[in-house]
Order: sequence, then structure tokens, then C-alpha cells
Amino acid sequence: MIVALLAAVAGVVIGLALGALGGGGSVLAVPVLVALGQTPLEATTGSLVVVGTSATLGAVAARRRGNVLVGRGLGFGAVALGGAWLGAHLAARVPDPVLLGLFALLMVVVAVSMVLRARRPLPEPGDADEEPIIGLHPFVCRCPRALKVLVTATGVGLLTGFLGVGGGFVVVPALVLALGLAPRVAGGTSLVVIALTSAASLLFRAGSGVHPAWGLVLLLALAASLGAVLGARVATRVNQGRLTRAFAGVVLAAALVTSTQAVLAHG
Repeated sequence: MIVALLAAVAGVVIGLALGALGGGGSVLAVPVLVALGQTPLEATTGSLVVVGTSATLGAVAARRRGNVLVGRGLGFGAVALGGAWLGAHLAARVPDPVLLGLFALLMVVVAVSMVLRARRPLPEPGDADEEPIIGLHPFVCRCPRALKVLVTATGVGLLTGFLGVGGGFVVVPALVLALGLAPRVAGGTSLVVIALTSAASLLFRAGSGVHPAWGLVLLLALAASLGAVLGARVATRVNQGRLTRAFAGVVLAAALVTSTQAVLAHG
């Protein structure tokens, strides 16, 4: 009962961050699941459900507001599937303390990224670039931009498959800089990418023999979804800069706890 209550409270906090900040909250799903008794591999697998559910619901809401380019999101996500496959298979071959230590490092990167973006928002490039990156009739190859998309999408897929995170802190800048999307549209479109790569990564892990506590995972996912709805309403009433810095502090604190768990597990 106590574990279920803690999962529900943690899920609402994760969802509030997702709804209010548009991303970053799901990075707490793994340390929460580890704290509730899951192994790092089970936690990163279960996190994919939390991330995928939240991203799907967020994408639907963003679509209604006209902030999603579904085709661009599906295309970017399709390119990311190779990295997701590789990451899912690597995760099963890495010792738990190493997996936990790498996740703690990722949390530090996410926290720093959030603070930097709050200080220096991404530029508004205007309308999305409608010219194809690669075309066959006639043949067109805007190779430098295609390479950016390939490298970034593969990296996002690798992060999702390996560590069970959405990678929105990478996807949004990539969609802005490589595809020319406005940050507002990139934020919504990134949710399509995250939903696709999370579902694929979960499928790739299906035969690995990892069995998280699915009841606990689903409770966390449902609570996060509720929190995301509340967070979206709160977003217009709070100072985004202060909220981002406060949440980055929470992520850094969680990274410290996670790194300590990794050291203890290794010892």
C-alpha cells in the first residue's frame, strides 16, 4: 500500500514537470522505480511505458492546438529506430551499477540542458522548411542536413533504447536546427518521436527476459498522465524560468542519489 502511494505521488510530480515544462520529467521515472525496488534494467524497461504514455497523450493535446507536424515526427522517429534497437540490446549486456551510473550522468546533462535553455531559448526560425531533404523524382540530396538528422535521430534512439528516456532535450533542438521547425512546433512534434521510439524500444526489449512490476509501472504512468494534465494548466500561471531551475535542482539531487546507489551496488 505504501509503495503504491509513493508511486502515485511520484507519478504526479513527474507528470507536473512534463505538463508544465514540456519535457524532462520522465527522466525521474527510472530513479523512482529503482527506489521502489526495481533493478536498473527493470526500471529502464518500465520507464518506457511511463515515457511513451505521457508522450502519446501530450502529442494528442499538442495536435489539437496545431503544434504537431505528424509526418516530420514519424520520419524522424523512423530514422531513430536503428539506434533504439541497438540501445535495447546493449542495455541487457551492461552490469546494473554501470547502467545506473550512466543514468546518473545523463540526469546531470538533462539538468544543465534545462537551465541553459531557460537562459538562452532556441531561436525562432520562422516557417518550417518544406523542401525535402532526400527525394527520388527528381533525385535530391541535401546531404549536410540529412547527416544531421541521421546522427541526431540515431543518438535519440540509442538513448531511448538504452536508458529508457525520451530524449526530448535532444530532439527539440534537433528539429529546430535540422528541420527548421519553430520551437513551439518542435516541442509538440518531439512527442511523436518519443512515443514512437519508446514503443519500439519496449518491443525490442520484449524477448530479453526482463519483467518489471507492471502494476507499479502502470500506476506510475497513470499518475504521470494525470499530473501532465494538471501541469499544462499550471504552466500559464508560473514563471517558467524559476520552475525550470527548481526542477533542474530536483534532477541534480536525484542524480546524486542515483550515483550513490550505483557506487553502493558496485561495492
